[in-house]
Amino acid sequence: MAYEIRELSGSLFKNEKKTDEKHPQMQGSCLIEGVEYWVSAWTKEGTKGRWQSLAFKRKDVKPDAKPAPASIDDDDSVPF
Repeated sequence: MAYEIRELSGSLFKNEKKTDEKHPQMQGSCLIEGVEYWVSAWTKEGTKGRWQSLAFKRKDVKPDAKPAPASIDDDDSVPF
């Protein structure tokens, strides 16, 4: 049986390609409200001990995608 990602779940795997200290220790994916996300995890240490920091990025957004520029409203009827 092939792996099937389920709603509100995911998996993390050791990042074998880590070459920089800023790269995540773990990477994987999850499914939230029908949208697939990449998940990255870093193990951090603080005053209360070790903890995991997570980051999520939508899979359907291309890495080179830039946000659309804000539209400029040239309406001269605005009094200010």
